[in-house]
Amino acid sequence: MAFQVLRFVHCIICICLLPTWVPTSAERSFSIDYNGDCFLKDGEPFRYVSGSIHYSRVPQPYWKDRLMKMYMAGLNTIQTYVPWNFHEKSPGIYNFTGDHSLSSFLQLAGDVGLLVILRPGPYICAEWDMGGLPHWLLKNSSIALRTSDEGYMMAVQRWMGVLLPVVKPFLYQNGGPIITVQVENEYGSYFACDHSYMRSLVQLFRLHLGPDVVLFTTDGAGASYLKCGTIQGAYATVDFGPGVNVSSAFAVQRSVEPHGPRVNSEYYTGWLDHWGVSHSTIPKGVVAQGLDQILDLGANVNMYMFEGGTNFGYWNGANQPFSPQPTSYDYDAPLSEAGDPTDKYHLLRSTIGKYLKLPQGPILPATPKFAYGYVILKTKVSLLDALDVLSPYYRHSPFPLTFEQMNQGHGFLLYSTRFPHAYPNGTLLTSPFDGIHDRAYVMVNGVTQGILERYSSGTLKVSGPLDTRLDLLVENMGRINYGNHLNDFKGLTSNLTLGMNVIKNWTMYILDLDSAVASGLIGLEKHITTFRATFSPTFYFGSFTIPEEIPYLPMDSFLKFTGWTKGQVWLNGFNLGRYWPVKGPQETLFVPASLLATKVANNITLLELEGAKCSTIMKQGTDCSVELVDRPILNGPV
Repeated sequence: MAFQVLRFVHCIICICLLPTWVPTSAERSFSIDYNGDCFLKDGEPFRYVSGSIHYSRVPQPYWKDRLMKMYMAGLNTIQTYVPWNFHEKSPGIYNFTGDHSLSSFLQLAGDVGLLVILRPGPYICAEWDMGGLPHWLLKNSSIALRTSDEGYMMAVQRWMGVLLPVVKPFLYQNGGPIITVQVENEYGSYFACDHSYMRSLVQLFRLHLGPDVVLFTTDGAGASYLKCGTIQGAYATVDFGPGVNVSSAFAVQRSVEPHGPRVNSEYYTGWLDHWGVSHSTIPKGVVAQGLDQILDLGANVNMYMFEGGTNFGYWNGANQPFSPQPTSYDYDAPLSEAGDPTDKYHLLRSTIGKYLKLPQGPILPATPKFAYGYVILKTKVSLLDALDVLSPYYRHSPFPLTFEQMNQGHGFLLYSTRFPHAYPNGTLLTSPFDGIHDRAYVMVNGVTQGILERYSSGTLKVSGPLDTRLDLLVENMGRINYGNHLNDFKGLTSNLTLGMNVIKNWTMYILDLDSAVASGLIGLEKHITTFRATFSPTFYFGSFTIPEEIPYLPMDSFLKFTGWTKGQVWLNGFNLGRYWPVKGPQETLFVPASLLATKVANNITLLELEGAKCSTIMKQGTDCSVELVDRPILNGPV
């Protein structure tokens, strides 16, 4: 016992000591001191105080701003995930440029003065679509994800053969900021418990990164999680949030790592949101108290999240049985979704200052915000009327095909067929095996009849003569990111019936909306004059110009959707994400200033799926509007 106390005191004393020399690349080292229960950085005991930020959720022009604010909070390290599907949307086609430039992010973190804990997956969870795994893995419908399954491991090996050589120059011993690298993620929470799989990953990481890098695993602070989540060759760490008995949680880590540094790899500063559930918050005092207890023990900690950011586009995930996350990933973090320091930020900075020397100088302020006001959306066109522009590919099949079978990753697929019989008095359209993944907008002869969705009763009454056109616009609301059901196929995953008859002879239209909007929807103008007296999913278009006489523009803003129901919105061709204000709690979407133009008009394209107030009383030429405001609403009614 006395030896353990002495070793603990030795670690605490050395935490605050700084090296008196700047090591060369040959001298740089980062390792675990099992005798001193510490990390060793360049031969000296070291303790990290880290915060999570996901470069995939923050536009590249804002990376430096966020990293500087994290540095000024007293952090000496940051932690980030690498989402596989963010970089390899299609097999063998890799994107490491712009917002996807991992090397630029790592270089910038090092330049700011921050070390990096890298979590490259292949699975990351992160409330990200499919936990970061690419959808195209599901082309093999029997694939066993996160196991030694041959098809899965071949894809993992190819991906890591591309990713890890990008990472290697940024390892600390090679002159970069990366001090530790995680193997997989919370594997003890997964049902498979495939130790061969974990051993293969350790070997794969060693092959590409060398013998010196510190590999680690992360699991919940419970013995059952560590049983399957830990593996020889990777240091076991735990995660837990405020309110947990800190000593007891670290005792769980000690059950598998009797010696070495205490590490909480995910200390929760807030929590995630779901559509239709009240906005999650954790009081700043509770978070600060738990952090103080962790640091007082001399432990290492990473705060998850320090800045959450945004699920732009279609990148949000979902929890099971099926609860999709909204566009905002604010997480009630110390830095807001827009990167603004909060009261929680300042309190945690003071807590960190009790243990580490805080950087000198001013804290970067919140980025300025501007309320640009209302934007009139004058032009509208039904999605069905513009299929020739929106759909680059369609396919006929006797039975419905899934998104994965159609090579459609995200967004929407249109399923079209014809009534095989006349149903003048109406009949039930049914999904008997819960085959709507995730939300289908049902139209008969172009008129919306209602919605079928996952885990609902799955029936809707429709009517019409023989050969009536039946369309289902199916929305992928985000793939499950955590738990045992990552094989989350999208679209119509089973047959539908009309009355007692199975519906056959489908035509599936891929809708590449991002590309169509980014290209300016060339060719759509011939449909613009089309007017429908009844509603179906419809595009609305508008633009606004930033006043030249106002200095310091453009500024960040937030897009508000009063009177709208649910849909997707693009700004200057960039997919800002989903809006669903009637569901809540999120009522506004973050608009980064980096997306705005000052010399030309800014274009807003909105796909409303269920109908806006202005469309229900619409006469031809009626205007709708959205509003750009200077503050977010993330805690609206649900």
